[in-house]
Amino acid sequence: MKHLLPVSLAVVAVLLLVPSPSLAQEGTEADRARIEELERRVTALQAQLDSILAGQTDAERLEQLRRQIDAISHEIEVMQLGRDVVEADESRFGLGPAASKVYHVRRGVSIGGYGEMLFQNFSSTRQDGTASGKKDQIDFLRAVLYFGYKFNDRILFNSEIEFEHAATGNAGSVAVEFAYLDFFLTPWIGARAGLLLLPMGYLNELHEPPIYLGTERPEIERRIIPSTWRENGLGLVGEASGFSYRAYAVNAFDAVGGASSKAPGFDAGGLRGGRQNGSKAVVENVAVVGRLDYVGVLGLNVGTSFYYGNAGQGNVDSNGQVISAATLIWEGHAQYRAHGFWLRGLYTLSTVDDVAQLNDARGLSGNESIGERLTGWYLEAGYDVLHSVRTDHQVIPYVRYEQINTQDQVPTGFTANPATDATITTVGAMWKPITNVAVKMDYQARRNAAGTGVDQLNVSLGFLF
Repeated sequence: MKHLLPVSLAVVAVLLLVPSPSLAQEGTEADRARIEELERRVTALQAQLDSILAGQTDAERLEQLRRQIDAISHEIEVMQLGRDVVEADESRFGLGPAASKVYHVRRGVSIGGYGEMLFQNFSSTRQDGTASGKKDQIDFLRAVLYFGYKFNDRILFNSEIEFEHAATGNAGSVAVEFAYLDFFLTPWIGARAGLLLLPMGYLNELHEPPIYLGTERPEIERRIIPSTWRENGLGLVGEASGFSYRAYAVNAFDAVGGASSKAPGFDAGGLRGGRQNGSKAVVENVAVVGRLDYVGVLGLNVGTSFYYGNAGQGNVDSNGQVISAATLIWEGHAQYRAHGFWLRGLYTLSTVDDVAQLNDARGLSGNESIGERLTGWYLEAGYDVLHSVRTDHQVIPYVRYEQINTQDQVPTGFTANPATDATITTVGAMWKPITNVAVKMDYQARRNAAGTGVDQLNVSLGFLF
């Protein structure tokens, strides 16, 4: 009998959460039908509780009823917050809605994907008034397919195959973005192994075009957190008590470059060239990466992540000294997506040791130095102006401001290139005729301390399925 009071209170709470008939009148026909269905389910659950009072069931049945009540409560919450949280509600373990499809099937194959095309119109002049020399271009950036297979409730395979820039005969390529096996030990903890997306920032895992603002990914999440970033490794994933976490051990960066993975190595522009991308990766050094997010409030995400590992990979400088190149990346982030608002902020800091040795090994001098410290942050905000209108369309004006400095600190004897100290202001809008399709247009004012920034107008088409 001691379990009956919490269950009964939960049913009362669900009944209170169900929108009143007057509220239902304001929604669509589908909304009203769904609310009526939920009310019928609550009535059925109440009848089952009445049978419990008569002593006709057991503790296992009580737990099943609790789960059903929780599911109804969650669904009502989603309906109240609206379409803004649909994507987040479909995502699992940090992946986007399309990449998460395998987690929602009962058994067997799942197929998803996304695509993205971008037109860029560059200013004819730099910020200092000199000619930019840049020509406009249009590019089918990506065509991506997700293939997954769910063997049973505990073991599944998930993968992403990406075709970039339309043709391998020109500037294009084909690559495996991730491919891993999950082994769930309990509903709250699983082991993961394979080619993994590193769980840092937002865009490295959540990069399907309709679920983020902007025609282009933030520079911070390209050059300091080098999205898309994947490495071979293994670790743990899980979700419990309003928190989501991932922790991996992976092959580390190759800061010098030129080894079997063909990574070019770090440079003044950031850490992007150190990625080995799972291809014949040198693994003289191993790195650890971890992430923790609070996701207990639907639409809200607050968390942090870090990466640490030596990036020297056994290389030596001109004096024969082994290069350690310990590399740390830390970032903190927050996001709110509900009631028409799209709000996001991120700050990141990275440090690299033994940079003078790295510069020596890579033949870098003057202002070409790799940064000993790299910093960056951005804030962005958008609002769906059709949020209160009875339509499937969304129109979301947005603005993003970001600062990035990939040479915030350099070793003694080297200088920083002022062009690496930059700000980017993006103003634009996204139109979504349906949840899975997005047309975006924005203008970017690009400024740097060298005066060489070039503004640009961007238009993109993106979709997921």
